[in-house]
This record gives sequence, structure tokens and C-alpha cells, in this order.
Amino acid sequence: MPRFAANLSFLFNEVPFLDRVAEAAQAGFRAVEFAFGYDFQVKEIAARIAEHKLEVVLINAPPGDWDAGDRGLASLPGREHEFAASFATALRYARSLRCPRVHVMAGVLPVGADDAERTRRIRTYKSNLRFACQEGAEQNVMVTIEPINPRDFPRYLLNTQSEAHAIREELGMPNLRVQMDLYHAQVVEGDLESKIRRWLPHIGHFQVAGVPAHSEPNVGELNYEYLFRLLDELKYDGWVGCEYRPALTTSAGLGWLYKLIDRKPVAQ
Repeated sequence: MPRFAANLSFLFNEVPFLDRVAEAAQAGFRAVEFAFGYDFQVKEIAARIAEHKLEVVLINAPPGDWDAGDRGLASLPGREHEFAASFATALRYARSLRCPRVHVMAGVLPVGADDAERTRRIRTYKSNLRFACQEGAEQNVMVTIEPINPRDFPRYLLNTQSEAHAIREELGMPNLRVQMDLYHAQVVEGDLESKIRRWLPHIGHFQVAGVPAHSEPNVGELNYEYLFRLLDELKYDGWVGCEYRPALTTSAGLGWLYKLIDRKPVAQ
């Protein structure tokens, strides 16, 4: 069975961010991931991680001004210096947290962008990814890129697995991998087994959520037990991030996980 990491940006939101580390450990997770912990000093996060003997397996680089509509900086012309500074911050956190992966969000296209503008943005994206991979390689950090569905993130630059892998192949950077969120992949294109079989050697991380509600993986149209067996069959040895929005409380919705790993539910 794959190894599962709790995404602290989505799970255990019943408590403040730093307290979610203890909740994850109590629930049986041995690893965590999160999108943006930059409101906290890295030493505070690292202390909680060490206290509860967890691994941090993925963080996101700062995305820009989220409230103003930024969903990543990597493809935004004219903001290359801001991207470089954000990635330096991510690497500083990754170093202190001993985190081996940093997800770089692409960003969104402006309303009404034409093909020429999209081409310009992709050119900027590739240049920034090349820079990030070169910087990340110095501390053995993998850079991941993730296709995201345009229903949840309208006008997001990167939507399909084939787009992401084409960029990865063109750049040829050894520490660049695609982050395959099975929720987003199913919403956009489906045919998940074929895509996993085709690209698994170049997938650096998986994430899961139920489709279409983005809730627990055992709810919705995807047969995750089948997909997890597939990952076992293919000898995937990485992590699967639990990035979903619990329907009720996080602990109440973890029955799907305890069934898979033959563990009793955590006491409430």
C-alpha cells in the first residue's frame, strides 16, 4: 500500500496550523505536506515536526498575492525577480524542514489572453523552471509542476498531464518531475490508469481527493482502492498526499485510510 501524507493546508483545519502536526501524528500519519506555511517561522514548524517524528515530503513555493488573484508566479512576465525571491524562500524552508520536494505553481492567464500571450507566458514559465531546477539541485530538491483543472482554478496555465510532461521533456532537467493530483487529472481528462502507467517514472508525487466534491477519496466516482493497488503493482515508492476537504471533521472521515492500512480509528 502506498505511503500517505496528510496535507496540513486541507486536513485538521479544526485546529490552528501548527497544532495540525500533532493531530496528523495522532491520526497515524508518518508524513505531512502543506501548501503555504510562510506565515510561520520555519523553526516553529521544524520544532513541531521533530517533536512528533514526522517527515515533510512536499511544500509549495510562495504563490504571490493570493488574495489579489495570484496562483503562482512562474509564468508571469515581468515578475521574474519576485519569482526568484519566492523560490529562495521555499528552498530556505525546505532546507530547515528537510523537505525533498517543492511545488512551483504556474500562475493564471489574464482574461481574454490570446495564443500569443499564452506562448509568452509559457516561455517565461520554462525559463523560471530552469532557474528553479538549477537552484534546487544544489540542495538535492526536486521541483514539481502540477496540472490543475480550470473549473477550480479558472485560466490556470497548466491543465493536462501531456502539457506538463512535454515541458518536463523539453527542459530535460533531472530534478524536474510532474506532480499528479488524481482529482485534477480526473476532472480534466480521466483515463488515469493509462497515464500512470505511461508516466510513472517521471511523476514525483501523487495527491488524492474524491471527485467531484474534492472530499474524502472513498466518496465519488474514482475507485481509489484500484488505483492504489496499481501503484503497488508498479512499485511506486513515493508518497501520496491527502489533499482533500473533509466532509465533516478530518478524523471522522479517515475511515477510508484505516481500512486500507488495517488500523483502528483514532480515539476521539
